[in-house]
Amino acid sequence: MLQTAVLFDMRAPALGAPAPELYAAALDMAAFADEIGVNFIGLMEHHGSEDGYLPSPFVMGGAIAARTRRCRINLGAVILPLHDPVKIAEHIAVLDQLSGGRLEVTFGAGYVPSEFARFRVSLRDRGKLLDQGIELILRALKGERFDMDGREIFVRPLPVRDPQDIVMAGGSVAASARRAARFDIGFAPVFSGLFALYEEECRKLGHSPRYCHGPASPLAIHLAEDADEGWSQIKAHALHCAYAYAQWAEEEEGANPSGPFHGLLNEDALRAAGIFTVWTPDELLVRAENAEEHVTLGFMPLLGGLAPAVGWQSLKLLEAVMPELQAIQQAKQARG
Repeated sequence: MLQTAVLFDMRAPALGAPAPELYAAALDMAAFADEIGVNFIGLMEHHGSEDGYLPSPFVMGGAIAARTRRCRINLGAVILPLHDPVKIAEHIAVLDQLSGGRLEVTFGAGYVPSEFARFRVSLRDRGKLLDQGIELILRALKGERFDMDGREIFVRPLPVRDPQDIVMAGGSVAASARRAARFDIGFAPVFSGLFALYEEECRKLGHSPRYCHGPASPLAIHLAEDADEGWSQIKAHALHCAYAYAQWAEEEEGANPSGPFHGLLNEDALRAAGIFTVWTPDELLVRAENAEEHVTLGFMPLLGGLAPAVGWQSLKLLEAVMPELQAIQQAKQARG
């Protein structure tokens, strides 16, 4: 299903607006997105980033829950191997209660060695820790009281919804699709090509696929009446983000030199790649009409510390075409 999302990573590099201004703007923007009918607000997680990349999505999610009424709140990817899963289960329960059952949490294994080092966790253990954590969280949030690894697990309160409808697996490899099917949870992959494997694995295990949403494609859309002018507004911020992601990818042992941000460290290459893009409102509607199944149209109005005034220009243009965009979503859903 085609979806719309407003995404926040809360980067505040020196070239952009200061963090207090960005955090205040993010809450106002989330409330606005909720009012105009955006499907979900997405919050990301990384640790120890010089530019202040959001390290506490549950805290931010609580603030957004208080400012919204209808949209879902997606935290992802939460890097579960870096956390105590009991504490994460408690965070999920409380935030799902606060939001009235609007929470989604996408768990990922993580990939940045320096993050794991800061938390004294071995990167080699990430798959095992992710599986153990998901199992514990699902059992605890279903109300079980049990022993695991020599400690009693007991979580209260419980969430509003079935935890298998809250928890999702993320990832970019086949193992992530198999993990989502094995735990009978939703799936939010980096690459839409993994949906077919997820659905196949669910069938093999005798259950239907749960809720899925696709990757933001492009990663961030900025709306402007003139695409060249809009690009001039966001280019420095997009370059900052591309460089930061490329640095993280290079940390990973055996990192793929052809990863999504490899070679995109100049303006022309980055714009041509379309990962961060500027569309006119009319182009947005055309792209939405032709979008593949499960695509998320993601907007990052504070991209790389972008001045909130510029981000608001994009969101106001989104508001103007939202009725038409929702009609496209409904038509696609009706066609199945």
